[in-house]
Amino acid sequence: MTLSDPPSHLKDKTMTIFFSRAALVFALLFAHISLVKAAEIKVFSTIGVQAALEELTPQFEKLSGHRLSITWATAAVLVKRIQAGETADLLVLTQQSLDAMIKEGKALAGSNSNFSSSGMAVVVKQGSPKVDISTPEAYKQTLLNAKTIAYSNPAFGGASGVFFAKSLEQMGIAESIKAKAKYPPASGNAAQLVVDGEADLAVQQEPEVMAVQGVALIGAPPGVFNNITTYTAGIGATSSVAGAAKSLIDFLQSPQAGAVYLKRGLKPEKK
Repeated sequence: MTLSDPPSHLKDKTMTIFFSRAALVFALLFAHISLVKAAEIKVFSTIGVQAALEELTPQFEKLSGHRLSITWATAAVLVKRIQAGETADLLVLTQQSLDAMIKEGKALAGSNSNFSSSGMAVVVKQGSPKVDISTPEAYKQTLLNAKTIAYSNPAFGGASGVFFAKSLEQMGIAESIKAKAKYPPASGNAAQLVVDGEADLAVQQEPEVMAVQGVALIGAPPGVFNNITTYTAGIGATSSVAGAAKSLIDFLQSPQAGAVYLKRGLKPEKK
């Protein structure tokens, strides 16, 4: 140590004060940035994840300071609205639908991330006798025995409705079932028709039917008659709050969100 050097204990104390002050300045700066960057994120989301996202919204808003403004519809309906010129900061769609939006330049390439998936489910009204869907033949017979069946209208382009219609053709019973089909509104839930007594059973995405009170879950259609849908989120091509939208994508992939998915009939997807 030279005569000009301060004692080591004074040097350590000086450095401690410096880093303490730097940490305080950084904390204040971060708080200021967070406040300035707090944004309203406009979200277009498929009803396939509605129950989960509604539960997660207040958690995300509390953690981030951002606010969500969510429009709900089937992925197919949302795609048509986007193609017609509507915009959103974040698109929460089926993987196939978001891939199409990226291809058309409506969503930012590379921003898309899968966060959950789900299969289909058959439900009846709570208290009704259980039906047999344990094998393809039993499933087919159950559908034929039902007086009315609720499922998404294939004309609306929803994933479950389109797949179920194809399944009926594959089983050779499309015409028989079409005569007793009950369709919910474009953004409605087939399970609600069961609760209301308008249908004996409903076939739709599991998280959608699980969100309706008053139904009993029978299970997934057997084998090839079950369709797995992957849900993904991507940033809208014209978003002015892309950073905030990205923080929502990260949150949708968090363990905290994953725990909610499991409760709601969804399977978390790994990054």
